[in-house]
Amino acid sequence: MSVVRSCPGLYCGRTQLDNGSWSDCGACPRGFRTNASSYCEPCTDVPTLYDWQYLGFMVLLPLVLHWFFIDMVSIGKGKQGILAQHFSAFFEVVSGTLAALLVLPPTGSLALHVCTPTALSDWYTLLHNPQPDYKETLHCTQEAVYPLYTIILLIYAFSLLMTITIRPWLMAYHPPNPGKKAIYCALYFYPILVLIHTVAAGLIYCSFPYIIIIISMMTSASHFSIKLDQSASALLLSSIANPRNLVILIGHWLVHAYGIISLTGLKDLWYLNLVPAPALFYILTAQFTDPMKIHND
Repeated sequence: MSVVRSCPGLYCGRTQLDNGSWSDCGACPRGFRTNASSYCEPCTDVPTLYDWQYLGFMVLLPLVLHWFFIDMVSIGKGKQGILAQHFSAFFEVVSGTLAALLVLPPTGSLALHVCTPTALSDWYTLLHNPQPDYKETLHCTQEAVYPLYTIILLIYAFSLLMTITIRPWLMAYHPPNPGKKAIYCALYFYPILVLIHTVAAGLIYCSFPYIIIIISMMTSASHFSIKLDQSASALLLSSIANPRNLVILIGHWLVHAYGIISLTGLKDLWYLNLVPAPALFYILTAQFTDPMKIHND
């Protein structure tokens, strides 16, 4: 095989034509990425643990938002249909995720073939189109992280489709039901999530473990802060005796543990001992920060 000249830029490559020759420099086809020799090669890498954790985080976002809005619009209402809506939201997101995995290569399998990201620029190839000799721009925009970018869009699309297909039937089965407001919320937050992912996918990929840990600490503190009695004994008792509060607390711990595992991998698992630390810290120190106990001079 004759050696061809390397292409300019980070993501411009050549594809092999039917006659055995090589094309001009340009964007690689979908599912391909240029290598160090400027040849477009197929994405055949196996996703790393970090890749799967990133996908799990992006799937967790709509699921938590579903549960939050279902719980928020149902305060003071009957509990008969509320639990069914929570399970429905879980099924909608999981089925949407499975559908996205099945339609991507290898089709019909839950496995994925990916191009592993190596730099933040891999997510933003649009910003790295070269301009040889400062003349005409060579457009080489492509999905260099295939399919980690588009799979999120597919998951959200399938999940939203499942929501508007399944949830109305569920509400018709449990009338009267305030759950329709939660569906309206989903019609808003899914486009917002798509917009955030479109703009900040690379930044989220690099920083999602820190995002999880910080958000779980903030939401844990906000959960305790709405309690009227801020004494340590009252906070501890309400967290254990109230089933709703116990579920919320365990949920925060699971999310916090997920963030720690995403940050450290499967190494240094002793850090998981710190999972209850934010909740315990708030319970033990809340009495010292009560505004009612602050006296002005």
